[in-house]
Amino acid sequence: MLRELNLVIDYIEDHLTDDLSLENISDYAGVSDYHFRQIFFYLSGLTLSEYIKNRKLAEANKELLEGAKVTDVAFKYGYQSVDGFTRAFKKWSGFLPSEVLKKGLSKTFPKLSFIITVKGGTSMEFRIEEKSAFHLVGVSKRVPMQFQGVNNEIVKLAQSITEEQRREMRSLQNIDPYEIVNASYNADANFLKEEGDLTHLIGVLTTKDEVSDQLDVVPVESYTWAIFPNEGPFPSTLQNTMARTYSEWLPTSDYQVINAPTFSFTKMDPDKKDYAYSEIWIPVQKK
Repeated sequence: MLRELNLVIDYIEDHLTDDLSLENISDYAGVSDYHFRQIFFYLSGLTLSEYIKNRKLAEANKELLEGAKVTDVAFKYGYQSVDGFTRAFKKWSGFLPSEVLKKGLSKTFPKLSFIITVKGGTSMEFRIEEKSAFHLVGVSKRVPMQFQGVNNEIVKLAQSITEEQRREMRSLQNIDPYEIVNASYNADANFLKEEGDLTHLIGVLTTKDEVSDQLDVVPVESYTWAIFPNEGPFPSTLQNTMARTYSEWLPTSDYQVINAPTFSFTKMDPDKKDYAYSEIWIPVQKK
């Protein structure tokens, strides 16, 4: 995957003045659009569209510094109007395009190069399992995306579950893992920057079809699952494992992530405060 990522970076550099389609870029990488955007973000800290915008504006800055006209540069890098380019450039750089040559102002944004560095020789434990189709059943709601700390909206969702709903979930639960799971799916397009929402479900796995109206049902197809056990302070260990899955394991594995619900479960240690064993289940397929 690292080779593909660096090839895509070269492709972007060669087409900065073209209309770069994010879907075409993913096709060029030879993986799904969903997988590529996830990996790109976790490795770079930027969304793909944000990276392209920054590279275009950095190159525009260089040309303005060399004496190019603002109008010519604006249209060259795909802006529909000079006003639109000026607003984007000012927001990115902090100064106007017209000030670049006059005052010798410059802001850079270098081309990326991806390298995986394993720190401290820390290995990741995982296993691969095949699982037939099932349903996620439980209670769900749209919640804001949050990569770190306790998500208060999820806490409220958990507190809203009635005893009657709990009883039905227990009666439906009939496949491994026999745990209450937290599932996430249907994320907004900008969720990678923690600016969007996703649907979060608290519930169980079942193959039964008879579910009452008091529970939500999410069909999940037959998939291969990559499972990542982790143990330590909660929720930081769970969240760090998720981040490492996308930034270290997926880029160097033979798998790509599928745009389908992911889920996890957590078993708190009764003898240690805020300490837990968790598993993260991610649907994947061979590249």
